[in-house]
This record gives sequence, structure tokens and C-alpha cells, in this order.
Amino acid sequence: MARAIPPAQPPPEELPRVLLWRWRRNPLRRRSDLAQAWIALCLFLAVLVITPAVTFLVGDVAFRDLKQTARHEAHTRHYTSAVLVHDAPRHPEPGSDEAKKTLYPAPVRYTDPRGHTRTADTDVEPGLPADATVHVWVTDEGHLTEPPLTPEQVRSRAMGYALLAAMTVPLIGAAAYGYAGRRLERRNLADWDTDWARTAPRWTTFT
Repeated sequence: MARAIPPAQPPPEELPRVLLWRWRRNPLRRRSDLAQAWIALCLFLAVLVITPAVTFLVGDVAFRDLKQTARHEAHTRHYTSAVLVHDAPRHPEPGSDEAKKTLYPAPVRYTDPRGHTRTADTDVEPGLPADATVHVWVTDEGHLTEPPLTPEQVRSRAMGYALLAAMTVPLIGAAAYGYAGRRLERRNLADWDTDWARTAPRWTTFT
């Protein structure tokens, strides 16, 4: 005889989550739960207060430092002409949009600020013939270098440092909360072991 199929059972209801349960008085709340709630609140308020201050401070310090760096580079870097030693490599697709954005390293000859003739590699447009003139930036020591920082680069980099600081503070707060939570959990387990060591003998029966 075939077994009757039992009627379908409704899915078990999920227990409602009590908001801010660590702040509510109940017999199961431990002291560590309340301590964890206070730690979370203090860290949250600290992050709200510290983040704007740290963001402004880091951005301001970075802006001042980068501005000083740009000023130093403007005084120690020189814009001069250089001549290609030989033909620059040609792009596989001359005239394409990619060719207009592509640069190839090629040796150039130039005169440094001390009057010495030097040869070094720099990035040039593809297809330039030998003896073509290009412009390069040179340091006081005669080495090829990048152009000095522009005001736009100074601002964007300072904003990048400020944004990084703004993201770092909440991460530090979250890490501190996680560390405190693990320490409290270890303490709870140690207290549980201690209580069980006192209670277990009462439950033990000998036969």
C-alpha cells in the first residue's frame, strides 16, 4: 500500500531581528554585549568627528608639500630642444587615432644647462626622421626628466591623498571594532569554560 504523502508544511518563520538588541534589558544580555554596544557607539562618533578633520589636515599638508615640490621643480628643470639621433619607429597604422596617442622611446642629443652635449632616450612621436627637433625637460644635472607639476596636478594629487585619508579612518574604526569584538568573544568563552567547570560536577552521575 502506497504511503500517504504528508501535507505540505509552511516554511519556518524567521525570528524577527530586534534592533539595537544590545541596548535592551533582557535576561540573556551579557555585560560584554553592553560593552560591545558602547564600543560601537564610541567608535562611530569618533569616526564621524575625526574623518573630516583628518581629511582636511592630510589634504592641506599634501597640497602644501606638492606645491613646494612643484615650485622646486620649476626652478630646477629646464625646457630645451633636442635632436633625434636616428629615425623613430613607425606606427603600424599611420594616421590612426592610436598612432596620434602613441609614443616610442628614441635616442636624442641635447645640450645640458652646463653646456655639455648628452645623449639619452625619450618618448617621441612615431615616424619622426633623424635630426628632427623635439623638446625635452632637463634637470640641473643634465638628466632628462618629467615636466614640473602643474597646478591642476597639485590639486588632483592633494585631493587623492585627502580621499585616501577619508577612507582610511572608517577602515581603522571597523578594524578596531572587529578587534574589540574578538577580544570580548574570547573573554566570553573563557568565562563560559570557568562556569562550566564549576557546574559540570553537579551534572555528573557515577554508576
